[in-house]
Amino acid sequence: MKIALGQINPTVGDFSGNAAKIIDFSQRARAAGAGLILFPELSVCGYPPRDLVERPTFVAKNRESVERIAAESKGIAVICGLVTPADAETGKSVMNSAALLQDGKQIFLQSKMLLPTYDVFDEMRNFAPGRSQQLFNFCGNRMALTICEDAWNDKHFWNKRLYGIDPVEELIRAGGNFVLNISASPFWLGKRELRRDMLATIARTDKVPVVMVNQVGGNDSLLFEGSSLVLNREGKIIAQGKSFEEDLVYFDSATLTGEMHEQIEGEEASAYAALVLGTRDYVRKCGFQKVIVGLSGGIDSALTAAIATEAMGPENVLGVGMPGPYSSPGSIEDARALAKNLGIRFELLPISEIYKSYLHTLKDVFAGLKEDVTEENIQARARGSLLMALSNKLNAIVLSTGNKSEIAVGYCTLYGDMAGGLAVISDCPKTLVYRISRYVNSRRPVIPEASLEKPPSAELRADQKDSDTLPPYDVLDAILEDYVEDSHSPAQIAQERGFEPALIQRVVRMVDRAEYKRQQAAPGIKISAKAFGFGRRFPIAAKAEA
Repeated sequence: MKIALGQINPTVGDFSGNAAKIIDFSQRARAAGAGLILFPELSVCGYPPRDLVERPTFVAKNRESVERIAAESKGIAVICGLVTPADAETGKSVMNSAALLQDGKQIFLQSKMLLPTYDVFDEMRNFAPGRSQQLFNFCGNRMALTICEDAWNDKHFWNKRLYGIDPVEELIRAGGNFVLNISASPFWLGKRELRRDMLATIARTDKVPVVMVNQVGGNDSLLFEGSSLVLNREGKIIAQGKSFEEDLVYFDSATLTGEMHEQIEGEEASAYAALVLGTRDYVRKCGFQKVIVGLSGGIDSALTAAIATEAMGPENVLGVGMPGPYSSPGSIEDARALAKNLGIRFELLPISEIYKSYLHTLKDVFAGLKEDVTEENIQARARGSLLMALSNKLNAIVLSTGNKSEIAVGYCTLYGDMAGGLAVISDCPKTLVYRISRYVNSRRPVIPEASLEKPPSAELRADQKDSDTLPPYDVLDAILEDYVEDSHSPAQIAQERGFEPALIQRVVRMVDRAEYKRQQAAPGIKISAKAFGFGRRFPIAAKAEA
């Protein structure tokens, strides 16, 4: 039988829109001769719904949408993900389920058994686990239907498993000979390769084809890249969907041959595509059409503006230069040149007089006190106020431009350069920012070379450079990777990297002290295995002894 994978981009809570998309893909697949189409995990309501599942009306709309999908998708069997009542006296009231729809009705239902609670996942908070699972017969096969995490506990792949049961193993033992997995598996750099290798291990070990359809698109901080795939019994990919866009992919369940759609490869290209998609979806799904970016002439704001332009179109991006008393003429020209290269509107709003007004107002209160970081922060906050004023007046969302390195160590100003609705590159270390920027210029040279070459500076005091306060970024990023993403101790980092222990301790203290800033930051787009945000939960008021 010809089977289709409906790799769609749902919006959380948009039941009518999601159902329409599922119906459209189903009808297209039916017209192409497919007898079955699979859609991602919770595709009916969007993933992750989080605490929306606590609303009875939300749960009811899942059922109503499935009834509509079943009625309008006759002639093709449909598997889609939805929230269902748990029907239990104790525990959570809902389950994360997959329904098989055929001939206008639901004929099979399977609920997710493994509910992840690590990193960005908190499914035990919202769902009750499935108590049992069954196979269903289709196109001459005994189908093992699983939901995302249910396929992530194979003992032949993981050195240490998180769960005591393996739903795939149990279904295979019961006679399953064809594994189907509907997923909402978030993207991070390296995730596609890990997922592919894990599923290939299942296919080779159990000598069964493995099918995985994955959600695509951005929902809040999470980005889903799609990359749906089908593997034969030897673990070879025989069909795959595109990455970072919706797709409809076909394969034959008997011959195990299918369509191989091209994917974006390479770390820089993948990161850029992810950030563009995440920005576009966040802005549009939040109800905005236009964005504002403060342009300093530096590399961070340049990359943010380039991403925004590709995501939203140049007509929907406003770049704002806000030179202050310490801004160099070159930075202003670099910002103007970037805007011209991108084709976006550019406005110049100097802040020197505003800054002087602040100092005059505070003169008596500050009498006898030395200038310090306070005066620097006043400049950043003046810029933040201007950007938010434009946001209110123009109904446009401000994109903040801080990178992961700065946010990690608190080299950023609350209510200043941290102001905004989305922190586009907040999961990109500074060294990755440069790499992605060079990739952008390899496609079309838009970022001025001076922005790539000049020493990074906040330009908040005379002759200021980031290196006055921070280690070189290649050193800083290495320490941050070990400490933040891999949870290595300072002693372990010193032993493995060969850096001075005192330097590592200083960086670690900066990271720990900046927790209060990060928890007030705008949400960012997760592209690493461990991003700042709700996937990294540390107390603010704590004494950390490294």
